[in-house]
Formats: sequence, C-alpha cells, structure tokens
Amino acid sequence: MTLRLDAPPSAARVRRFSGTQRWVHRTTAALMGVCVLTAACLYVPQLAQLVGRRPLVVTLHEWAGLALPVPVLAGLLSRAFRADLGRLNRFGRHDRVWLRAALRRDRRPASRPAGKFNAGQKMYAAWIAGATLVMLGTGLMMWFTHLTPLVWRTSATFVHDWLALTIGIVLAGHIGMALADPEARRGMRTGSVSEEWAQRQHPLWRP
Repeated sequence: MTLRLDAPPSAARVRRFSGTQRWVHRTTAALMGVCVLTAACLYVPQLAQLVGRRPLVVTLHEWAGLALPVPVLAGLLSRAFRADLGRLNRFGRHDRVWLRAALRRDRRPASRPAGKFNAGQKMYAAWIAGATLVMLGTGLMMWFTHLTPLVWRTSATFVHDWLALTIGIVLAGHIGMALADPEARRGMRTGSVSEEWAQRQHPLWRP
C-alpha cells in the first residue's frame, strides 16, 4: 500500500517558506538547469549536433554560471532566509541519529528526528554550495585564459568537467526525492505544508 503524503485541502497548514525563500530556490534551480542543459549540449556529441550554435550555448553556460550565486546573495536581505541558512549550518546530535537511521534504511519517522531541515538536506545544501563555488572558480579560470598559467587551466578543466558530472548525478537524486514527496513540493510551491506532515517528517521543528 502506498502512503499518500499530500494532505487534503481541509488539513491544518503551517508556514514553511517565505516568498523570498521560494524565489531564491526557483531562480537558483532555473540557473542550475541552464548550466546543466548547456553543459550536456557541449559535451554530448548527439546533443551538440542536434542543438548546434555552439558559441550561443557557451555564452548561455558562462553567464548562467556567473549568475548562479546572485539569488542567494540577494536572499541575504531576507531575515527568514538568513535564519534558514543558520539552521542548515548547524549539525546537532539528532542529525547524527537521522544519518544512522538513513544508513540502516530505517524509514520509521520516530527513528529520524529532524528540525526544519533533516541531516540529508543539510549535507546536500553544504555540498552543493561548495560545489557551486568550485565550479565558479574553475569556470572563471577557463573563461579568462590570460589570467592563469596553462597548467592551472588544464587542472581547472579536469575538475570542472568531473565535478559537473557529479553535480548532475546529485541533482537527479535531489529531484527524485522531491518527486517522491508531494507535500514537500507543495511547501516549496505555496510556502505552507500540512501540520500532520510537519509533525511526522520534522518533529523537532517549531514553526
């Protein structure tokens, strides 16, 4: 039997994300999507032949990558967004309990205590933030070729290409988990989630 995680319209709702937080997420996702799709068109021969116009694809890839940190920087003006960054940056004892349960594939809610963000979400946020900065740095070395020695650019290209592949795999996992949880998607889309879902998935969170 499949459990349906989305709640009926009559269920009590709690506020999870502000408009600014949702805007940051959507804009970052759109820019990341452009980066991934243009990278695929640059590196997969079949897609490159299908799309063509390589200079345009390169330009889109470069500027989307350069703009990737902008939504997060703009979001820092929001107190709610800064508060969530603080939550994502704190790793407590309950997060270690959540990770141990995840490694044992224990899906019981009681075995996975979580605040507003669970340990998996915190690790994903930290990893993708670090990966984005590395991609930005290596991308700039590849773009402005006159600023660095050849050996640096060669190393940057190697790191950029393989990290891009890793990011694509991790993003696919992130999207897959979101697709498996309709209520979490509704929270990001509308800003609110059912009270029952919040108590079950994030019992330590106090809205």
